[in-house]
Amino acid sequence: MLRVVVDPEVPAEAANLLRRNGPLLSRFRRGWTPEPGDGFRNAALVILGGTALPVLAGVSLVGAVAAPLILLMMVEAFVLLVLYLVRKPSPTGSLERVLYRQANEWQGRFLVLEDFDLPARGLLGRVQQAIDRILRSRVNNLGLLDSVRNSVMLPAEEWEIARLLAKLSALRARHRDLAGGGRTPEVIAAMEPLEQALADSEAAVVARVEALERYAHHVTEADHALLSQQQIEVIRAHLPEYEQLVAESGAGTLLAPEIGRLAQDADLLHRALHESVRSAHEAFRYLGR
Repeated sequence: MLRVVVDPEVPAEAANLLRRNGPLLSRFRRGWTPEPGDGFRNAALVILGGTALPVLAGVSLVGAVAAPLILLMMVEAFVLLVLYLVRKPSPTGSLERVLYRQANEWQGRFLVLEDFDLPARGLLGRVQQAIDRILRSRVNNLGLLDSVRNSVMLPAEEWEIARLLAKLSALRARHRDLAGGGRTPEVIAAMEPLEQALADSEAAVVARVEALERYAHHVTEADHALLSQQQIEVIRAHLPEYEQLVAESGAGTLLAPEIGRLAQDADLLHRALHESVRSAHEAFRYLGR
């Protein structure tokens, strides 16, 4: 499922609210609006449903047998209860209205599923998967990559690619409409440059997606090298015990070379890790170009 893409310039609180509520934003995009008066309707239902009648009956009884001050206090309490019920919104209704206001305020600064056609959705899905792999990697969390720049640059790259994909989707839809009424040779000739522009633009966006995927691939390789290196280091810590056993058992001529290669493997993995991280940094430099 594609997540909502938000312009990195949107404040964090509003951006998080938008990202968490993609289905509701899609409903807004399709024309649905939340009811403005849920609190008033709920209060009316409570009162008409019978809550008011016992209270009023109590007020009448007190008015007949008690002091006017007590009667006044009961009337005031009833009025406050009604006002509370009227003003208290339901949690769902409140969220919908808050989100609706935020969606209007930041219109054009976020993109939802309906903004993309099927080819664009496929590309955006690849973008989001690559970003998730990078940000959730161990090498990123351990600071072996430039995690600060990742946290800033990757959302910006996601937004820029998504923005271009949304434009491509809209232009492709318009292009199909223009070509839908029959195409004479003159129309075909006139539309060829437009079709070429769409194809070239899509190729440029695909190149950005592939660059992001290459970066994610190098990060994954670095993660694998890091995990292997850590496992080998654990094994190396127990080497003296194995070497002693080999020496005592007289099996040195059979096993010593294999155990010796373990240290070489660890050194190779250490170099592989550094090479993977270096390659990731190199791929990072070319993102967005």
